[in-house]
Amino acid sequence: MLLTDKKVAIIGAGPVGLTLARLLQQSGANVTVYERDKDPEARIWGGTLDLHKDSGQKAMLKAGLLEQYYAGALPMGILFVDKHGKVLSTRKPTAETKYDNPEINRNDLRKILLDSLTSGTVLWDSKCTGLVARSGKWVLSFEGQPDVEADVVIGANGGMSAIRQYVTDAMVEETGTFIIQGDIPQPELNCPAFFELCDGSRLMVAHQGNLLVANPYNNGALTYGVIFKKPQDGFEKALNFQDKDSVTAYLSDRFSGWDERYQELFSATTQFVGLPTRKLPLDKPWKTERPLPITLIGDAAHLMPPFAGQGVNTGLVDALILADNLTSGNFDIISNAIADYEQQMFIYAPKAQAESSQNEMEMRSPDFSFQQLVG
Repeated sequence: MLLTDKKVAIIGAGPVGLTLARLLQQSGANVTVYERDKDPEARIWGGTLDLHKDSGQKAMLKAGLLEQYYAGALPMGILFVDKHGKVLSTRKPTAETKYDNPEINRNDLRKILLDSLTSGTVLWDSKCTGLVARSGKWVLSFEGQPDVEADVVIGANGGMSAIRQYVTDAMVEETGTFIIQGDIPQPELNCPAFFELCDGSRLMVAHQGNLLVANPYNNGALTYGVIFKKPQDGFEKALNFQDKDSVTAYLSDRFSGWDERYQELFSATTQFVGLPTRKLPLDKPWKTERPLPITLIGDAAHLMPPFAGQGVNTGLVDALILADNLTSGNFDIISNAIADYEQQMFIYAPKAQAESSQNEMEMRSPDFSFQQLVG
């Protein structure tokens, strides 16, 4: 195997990095994952994830974890409503579709993956600050931690990865959309009317450029995102996300005239996060001159807006292909295995980005309907 007597360093313990670690360990590779989170209990912010049958679920199957994913995931319907809270239509999972893309909490998915790894695989509280090639090894530096050596480095540490500069000069671009994410624990008590409106399904509503998507079942919390075209420059600085009341007031004003259940939702929110949507263009080739084996997977490789459900699924395809290339015996040297993975990724990832971007443009139209997008 190409990785015999080699040390592999994966930067980032998200679902993509952990899945790659699992797939490599299945073939006996020596893998360490470095994660900036303090410990495995650190809460991962964000909505639930749904792994698609033709991508993410294939990676989980190869990792021997598909049944655990099904056991921890929740098949959910979709409830389409209008600004008045009137139900327009519903879509419920059936016996045939319930495993197409069930939703799973991010921490629950992390636990499934962590439990599948050899003890000590993930080193927590390890923020990578840089790396350098020295004497045939990568030397990785960490904040407050000693340096370590590795033969292969794989950046899986998200859209704002600092590892990326060793592989590509491409810069992350904002796409012009803004998302305000909200979180409400015990929604049945704290926003009962809105929780009842959801009726156990994901709720989607769009009206004149204001969109809201909510999930009432995210490990005991209701999580939602408000989506709209980003206003003028300085908007993020003007809206202080450390001041919950100011964000509540902004949303209440933006959604004035909507049903009072939406106002209840904003008032009950315990924490807000503001996220400008970004993408990493793949229109330029990556660097061919690299001192030692290094590559990128997941958002670090192809960050895209979250409007087609393709981000994590595309990343899991990365993990599946790269792991197979490194362990199948089909390549003579590691750099060739990496190059082949990147050639494939440069075909399927831009397609996923394009789908997401097209959805994004449609969603920002004043007459957009989620029913048209979802089908």
